[in-house]
Amino acid sequence: MSESASPSRAAVAAKIAANPSGYKVCEGCDSIVGSGVALCPNCHSYRFDTTSERVVSQAKVLGSREQTSVTADDLG
Repeated sequence: MSESASPSRAAVAAKIAANPSGYKVCEGCDSIVGSGVALCPNCHSYRFDTTSERVVSQAKVLGSREQTSVTADDLG
């Protein structure tokens, strides 16, 4: 069984990779969040990796597979 990301998920990942300075990666759950976020909305961590290399590599990972985490939008 092959898992592939939806086109919209891949498009969002491409947008993030094109502007990595606008994002950061949560060190608690590996989510990508906006650069202005103080707490991760998914796991409430406050530690982030802001390097462009990390943001781009995580965007590629997340954009190439289906969502596996539960977000606040899923609960509402």
